[in-house]
Amino acid sequence: MTQPDRAADPVSRFLRMVTGPEPSLDEGALAIAAGAAADPARAAADAVRARTRLDELADGVSGPESLLHRLFTEAGFTGDSANYRDPRNSFLPDVLERRTGIPITLSVVAIEVGRRAGVALEGVGMPGHFLVRLPGTQRYLDMFDQGRRLDLAGCEALYRATTGAGPEVPFGPGLLPRTSTRQILARMLDNLRANYARTKDHVNLEWVLRMRLGLRHQGPDLIRQLGEVLAAQARWDEAARLMESWADGPGRGSRSGAEVLDEVRVEARRHRAHLN
Repeated sequence: MTQPDRAADPVSRFLRMVTGPEPSLDEGALAIAAGAAADPARAAADAVRARTRLDELADGVSGPESLLHRLFTEAGFTGDSANYRDPRNSFLPDVLERRTGIPITLSVVAIEVGRRAGVALEGVGMPGHFLVRLPGTQRYLDMFDQGRRLDLAGCEALYRATTGAGPEVPFGPGLLPRTSTRQILARMLDNLRANYARTKDHVNLEWVLRMRLGLRHQGPDLIRQLGEVLAAQARWDEAARLMESWADGPGRGSRSGAEVLDEVRVEARRHRAHLN
């Protein structure tokens, strides 16, 4: 059985985008959002409105403080603490329309508005809470909290509060890396992957996993999860072929040991057994 038409086109477009040169952040985020759209026309219309809204937000912005004033005072963007896991918080068109989101998508909004206005910002992939930084400085901004300014000590306090890490866990600049566009897109997809796995939404989890597999990943975890998602939709032959293909191809060139490859093959046989 082939992959559902609903997922095929958005996934293909996303994979083409991320296999070439570094994609633009806004277009990558819009390509992710297209995966959840009911139809291509809706996704295209949402993307047009999102680009227009970003342009409007950037108009007249003259610097970092002006950008923060525009987003959080004039436009009223805020972090969605009440419904943090709502998938809409990971889709750029929804975040722009609802003016609420999670740290990474609000950071994407800030970065893209800044880019249009000539205000350089870079994403910072701190574990547990995504941040933004003024390039070449130690000035960090928490877009989930109205653009709150943070120094290194403030970042550490936020890190420990969000991850639960105790004082025995060291903290330093190594936990505040600049993130590439592909890394931001991967983190956005990982958030969706966790949300859809928690709710057992196999249809949406499938396209998320297929997109995520197009970005650099370690080990067989994503392949195994996609196999389970296909099996949950009674697509056992497709699940088995996917896992066998990985074990006999890319899996051999990965860091996975022979034991892991054997486990993947066993899972493939288990899926195929449903066809007997």
